[in-house]
Amino acid sequence: MSRTNYIVTYDIANAKRLRKVFKACKEYCMHLQLSVFECDLTPAEKIDFESRLRGLIDREEDQILFIALGPSESRGERVITALGQSYVKIDPPCYVA
Repeated sequence: MSRTNYIVTYDIANAKRLRKVFKACKEYCMHLQLSVFECDLTPAEKIDFESRLRGLIDREEDQILFIALGPSESRGERVITALGQSYVKIDPPCYVA
């Protein structure tokens, strides 16, 4: 089954919901920066992920964006450049107050 590469980013208005969305994203995606993640998902995985996120957010206050970057197979090597502080892969846990 084909996979698509996505950037997933969110703006969550409530700290409790934010923690839940962050945890869900960590299960499906690679954490890039604060509320930015990268995922390789099949169509079924994307439907499952979106369904899970819908159950966690308030549709009137929160927003989650899925930015499709195209098929994972033809993506090539991922290159991330940064302005300002250097990009550093985030591995340690992120704590949100």
